[in-house]
Amino acid sequence: MRKRTVLLAAMVIVGGILLASPSSASTLEPGSLHPDVTAGDNSTCLACHQQPGIAFVLPSGEAIGATIDADRWVASEHGQHDMACVQCHDDITGVPHEQAPGFDRRTFVIDQSTVCVECHEDEATHVADSVHADARASGDRDAATCSDCHDPHYATNPPVSRAEIPATCRACHLGIYDLYEDSVHGTALTEGSPDVPTCTDCHGVHEIQGPDYSPFRLFSPTICAGCHADAELMDKYGISTNVFDTYISDFHGTTVLLFEKVAPDQQTNKPVCVDCHGVHGIIAADDPNSTVYQENLLRTCQRCHPDAEADFPASWLSHYQPEPDKSPLVYYVQLFYRILIPLVIGAMALFVLVDVYGRLRRRRRHV
Repeated sequence: MRKRTVLLAAMVIVGGILLASPSSASTLEPGSLHPDVTAGDNSTCLACHQQPGIAFVLPSGEAIGATIDADRWVASEHGQHDMACVQCHDDITGVPHEQAPGFDRRTFVIDQSTVCVECHEDEATHVADSVHADARASGDRDAATCSDCHDPHYATNPPVSRAEIPATCRACHLGIYDLYEDSVHGTALTEGSPDVPTCTDCHGVHEIQGPDYSPFRLFSPTICAGCHADAELMDKYGISTNVFDTYISDFHGTTVLLFEKVAPDQQTNKPVCVDCHGVHGIIAADDPNSTVYQENLLRTCQRCHPDAEADFPASWLSHYQPEPDKSPLVYYVQLFYRILIPLVIGAMALFVLVDVYGRLRRRRRHV
């Protein structure tokens, strides 16, 4: 009796080992799930994939880590929606898994991004019109795809904090990030400002556009206006909205706004904000290295006005309304016309009324 019990126990142990062994698992039909896998239940997958050091090697020799932090997965956006691993990894047809598609790591990443489209159709539509999609279509395999910005296993909503957005873009745009980091915007972001613009505020999120897309430059003042025309926001930082208001009222801004309305698909040769202030490396106007610092202003103007002389920038009011102690001549000429024009129009209106009244009186006398 005792020998029979020991024999049965040994059979159970051996059977358990065989069932747990990958070599004993049967290959499943394409598209079918492992019999232990159900929607929202990832325990079978995590039994292996939460173990440290798991990776699969591509034909190129590159290894891709396959260890999953179960706690982070559960806390992620996908985990919160009870998504099953096999909803994205629908090519898993057996254990051990077949060779992953793609010769190298980049091919694998690009191929896997097609899975995202099944749930994220709107985002995929925007991405299709972006500079990243255009770059991939032209053969640039390094152009960003979904998982370059969003970790599919640990994605949250929002995917990253505002402070982390530039660091995400930095993975590909290192040179631009370095300029932004030292700019007035990047410095303010580092110091914790919640309002400062980051990459996505100017370029968009999924429908990202850049300077090669001509309407982007034409409409760039509108992007700047999102902050610099907002009086409540600017008051928080002691910045006047005159910076934007005076631009759209002068001959540069007026022409740009005209192009926006009547020819939005055409380029204008009039300067927009970034032409004078810079793009990613914008620094304060009182910084000696700024392109709009008084001593540097002539060189900036000469980009469009090559014949400009030393006194040329003096005609510019630096985005501020003229005042008695600053540009007094402009201020008093403007004040003169503000008084003269209403008086002239008022006098003309009064003359017309008196003339009409006199004509009516004379007509009544002859009746």
